[in-house]
Amino acid sequence: MSATDSSQQSHPDGRRVLAVMNAVMLLLSVSLIVWISYDTFTKVAFLDNRHYMKFQFFVCIVFIIDFFVEMHYAQNKGSYFRKRILFLLLSIPYLNIIDVTGIQLSPNALYFVRFIPLARGALALSIVMGYLSSNAIASLFMSYLSIMILVGYFCSLIFYQFETPVNPTVSTYWDALWWTAMNMVTVGCNIQPVTPTGKIIAVLMPVTGMVLFPLLTVYLSDYVTRAVKHIRSDN
Repeated sequence: MSATDSSQQSHPDGRRVLAVMNAVMLLLSVSLIVWISYDTFTKVAFLDNRHYMKFQFFVCIVFIIDFFVEMHYAQNKGSYFRKRILFLLLSIPYLNIIDVTGIQLSPNALYFVRFIPLARGALALSIVMGYLSSNAIASLFMSYLSIMILVGYFCSLIFYQFETPVNPTVSTYWDALWWTAMNMVTVGCNIQPVTPTGKIIAVLMPVTGMVLFPLLTVYLSDYVTRAVKHIRSDN
């Protein structure tokens, strides 16, 4: 049982509040993904884009508020805090802190820092997808599937950002997306990464795919079992 499930049972009035927070988190997460994707494709210097910096700060503040709202409704606040501390750490507006304090980081490091709120958004999306499922197996599968899709998409953006300037085989984003998909399903691709970042992603993609395949088997087995039981009960 998740912390949100416990909070809804302990505080019936909190169900509506948590539903609204989930909807807001979903909307902000998608908006952040769209904005970062657009800036990546158009090569926008995001630190100079004050509108983006303000929006990311706002999103991070909402993420932090969501953390404490859910903890408020949780039955065991200490347990919730320990299990979800990563959510809070990922919600901190590190990029805005770096910008205000004048900390000097390389453009590549700043690009990765920019993805930290996206990691928080991906977790929020996976949880919401899990809630939409009808049983525990399907919920787990949908959560992992959404994480896999988002990780694959983020890695394709990063691969495109780092490989395009130096890798002649990566001329468009679709090359990066094709490479990411083929490596995730462990088939491989004729595109070879040449940057350290690309090589790291080349290791992560097959691992992500191999984590999903057993869950897919469990989900299909559970689906077939439930379908057979339903047919037998009808007969």
